[in-house]
Amino acid sequence: MPADYHTHTPLCRHATGEPEEYVEAAVAAGLTEYGISDHAPCRPEPFDDWRMSWSELPEYFDWIERAKTAAAGRLEIRAGMECDWLPGCGDFIAELAVQYDWDYLIGSVHYLGGWDFDNPKWLGKWAETDVDAVWTEYWKTYAQMAESGLFDILAHPDLVKKFSYAPKGDLDRFYEPAIEAIAANGSVIEINTAGLHKPCAEAYPAPRFLELARSAGIGLVISSDAHAPNEVARDFTKAHAIAKAAGYQETQLFNKRKRTAEPLP
Repeated sequence: MPADYHTHTPLCRHATGEPEEYVEAAVAAGLTEYGISDHAPCRPEPFDDWRMSWSELPEYFDWIERAKTAAAGRLEIRAGMECDWLPGCGDFIAELAVQYDWDYLIGSVHYLGGWDFDNPKWLGKWAETDVDAVWTEYWKTYAQMAESGLFDILAHPDLVKKFSYAPKGDLDRFYEPAIEAIAANGSVIEINTAGLHKPCAEAYPAPRFLELARSAGIGLVISSDAHAPNEVARDFTKAHAIAKAAGYQETQLFNKRKRTAEPLP
C-alpha cells in the first residue's frame, strides 16, 4: 500500500488522536510510509482557529519524534506541513522550510481574500456568491501557488467544489491553466479521499482533472487528509481505482524533499 502523506494532529484544533494511534492505524492499513503534515502557522498571529501557532512548532516536532519511536522500524515516518498559499507568503514559507528537516511541504488554497471558503462556519456565504467568479479566483490562485515552486505536493486541487457549488458547462476552462502551471513547475498533486465524505461526495480532484494531469505528466500521491486515526488510508482502494482509470500506474514517495516512483497496487 502506498504512503499516506496528508494527515493531521490535534495541534490544528480540529483533529483527534495520539501519534501512537496514527502509527498503529498506518501499520494496520499496510502503509509503507505515514506522513505527518498538519496545518502550518500563518502570520500575523492569531490567524484563525484551525492551525498551530509558531510557538507550538516544538510540540509538533515532538509529535513527529513520538511517531518515529512508535513505528519502531515497521514503516517509515515522513515529516511535512500543509502550508496555506496566501498573498505575499513566499518569504514566510521559505522561513518555515528551514525549521526542520522536512521530507515534503504541501501547498493548499483554503482562503480567497479573507474567506476560508471550505469552512462550514461560512457555508451560507456560498448561496449569495457568484460561483463562476469564485471558481475563477480559486483556480487563478491555485496556478499562482504552483508557479511559486515552493511546494512538493499540491493539496486537494478542486477543494472549491466541497459544498457542491460549481459552474455550469465544461470545467476544462478552469482546469487547464492550473494544469499548465503545475506541469511547468514540477509539483505533484494528490487524490484526496476526504472529498468522498463531504457534500460533493467525490474525491479531490474530479476524474477529468486527473485525466488532464496524467496527460500533462504530473505526478500523483494518494492522501486521506486524516483528522483521526481511523481515517488513515481511508478509501485508498477506491483512490487506486480512480487513479488507474485516469491512466496513472504509479505514485510518488518523498524523502528529504526528493521523490521516487512506486507502482500503484
